[in-house]
Amino acid sequence: MEIFIGLSITIVIAAVIAGILQRLKQPVIIGHIVTGLIVGPYFLHNAQFSEVVDTLSQVGIALLLFIIGLSLTPKVIKDVGKASFFTGLSQIFIVSTAGFGVAKFLGFSNIIAVYLGLALTFSSTIIIMKLLSDKKDLGKYYTKISIGLLLFQDLIVALMLIGISAISNGGANLMSISLVVLKGIIVFDLVILFTIYVIPLLSSSFARSQEFLFLFSIAWGLGLATLFHFLGFSMEIGALVAGVALSTSPYHFEISSRLRPLRDFFVILFFVLLGSKIQVSAIHSIIYPAVVLSLFVLIVKPILVMFLTASFRYRRKVNFLTGLNFSQISEFSLVLVILAVKMGQLPGDIVTLVTLVSLITITVSSYLVLYGDKIYPYLSRFVPERRFTKNGTVHLDTFDVILFGCNRIGLDFVSDFKDLGHKFLVVDFNPESIEKLTATGVNCRYGDAEDNEFLDELNLASVKMVISTIPDFEANNFLISKVTSENKNAVIMAISHEIDEAINLYEAGATYVLTPHFLGGKYASMLISKYGFDVEKFVSEKEKHLKDLRKRKEVGHPQIISER
Repeated sequence: MEIFIGLSITIVIAAVIAGILQRLKQPVIIGHIVTGLIVGPYFLHNAQFSEVVDTLSQVGIALLLFIIGLSLTPKVIKDVGKASFFTGLSQIFIVSTAGFGVAKFLGFSNIIAVYLGLALTFSSTIIIMKLLSDKKDLGKYYTKISIGLLLFQDLIVALMLIGISAISNGGANLMSISLVVLKGIIVFDLVILFTIYVIPLLSSSFARSQEFLFLFSIAWGLGLATLFHFLGFSMEIGALVAGVALSTSPYHFEISSRLRPLRDFFVILFFVLLGSKIQVSAIHSIIYPAVVLSLFVLIVKPILVMFLTASFRYRRKVNFLTGLNFSQISEFSLVLVILAVKMGQLPGDIVTLVTLVSLITITVSSYLVLYGDKIYPYLSRFVPERRFTKNGTVHLDTFDVILFGCNRIGLDFVSDFKDLGHKFLVVDFNPESIEKLTATGVNCRYGDAEDNEFLDELNLASVKMVISTIPDFEANNFLISKVTSENKNAVIMAISHEIDEAINLYEAGATYVLTPHFLGGKYASMLISKYGFDVEKFVSEKEKHLKDLRKRKEVGHPQIISER
């Protein structure tokens, strides 16, 4: 009964603090750590209660890694692109090396400095995705780059977990490590064979029973985690492998969505437990290294990322916003350090240090990410940028139509306006898009809709129509004001996902504002009014839609249809 009461009070306190932090636009993870600081002295001093919370938190981490594994499909490296691969690899090497140097400067031993360098390198996929979702920036180009880098980091940290398990269980000599790795490969191959030949036989059961799908998912994830533990690996890597094995299943999205609420509950206890392990009395002895390491993560790490993304010719603002997304350390940094402590490779007080750094960086970076657009004008001249030398193919110095952003919606305009030939110009700040457009003979230029000097080069006074498919209110608002100041007769079309933003764009001077989510429903309603119950007419529309979807897939459009 005492355990039930303690757990109940812990959850109530966590809910109250999370509610307060949500109003302050802070990640609730911080609230869970603070909850641990509060309840630790009162409940977690009880060995039995502490053991229960520790067990439940391990379930949370296993589910977290299982869900991450579901997103690491065999095609993920190809999907994130060469920029994410090379930038991610360079970022891990450069940041971990610099972090190692900072840790050595603070007087830590080599092994501790190595782990601290790695812990500072990784950033939080969960926190960044949550912040970008709150900011409504999931459809933007810098977000795509950030997600690619974060997924690459998740993949690398998974390999590191395997490495730690190998060294701790087999010793540090090459032969023992090779044997452990070989054993891991054999087990992983058996898991893949089971996934290929056995799980498809259960697909009919999955389709019929959502309850069985839910139960099987938990059994598969936790079962493999336990199996890997008995084979000498960590439970964490077993859960990750379980997720990767199911990543090609047609039900992996359904599995992920159903497990998230369960994962969130248990992960709460993990961070509460972490918070309880922060020794308040010992903070004065680690506050100096914690502040120095936090400043490294908040300032030096984003700058290094900015220079790396700039080397791939992205625009200055893209480099800046991408860099800010890496101004915190990951929950996997904590998992990595805790695992190393369990293996006896690190002293226990390092967990307190990394947790404090996590608390500081997550808090500050939340504001940096949420208000990055407002911070950018003050720091833009300091942000690195490598100019894209290939401006595309440009004919004539006046245009009838200028399209900003050749994304999913922009593709429709490109197809419709091709008959205009050189009088139609596409502007995009994605170097890959410009190279593809150039190869297909489309009149295009590399540029930014928020670059005033660049817009002056386009001779907007003579243009007849300007279309922006950029899902950014500030960019569209700036572009509309620029066009209307030079050409009051031009037709201006923009895109918006929010009603209030669409109204504001109209008030700024837009001729028409596209609202994709509403237009989709309106178009479906028009089809019903036009075709009634005529199946053949709908089949005809279906064939045209399938043709369009396949075309979009061929040109590399994302599998998620929503711009958000």
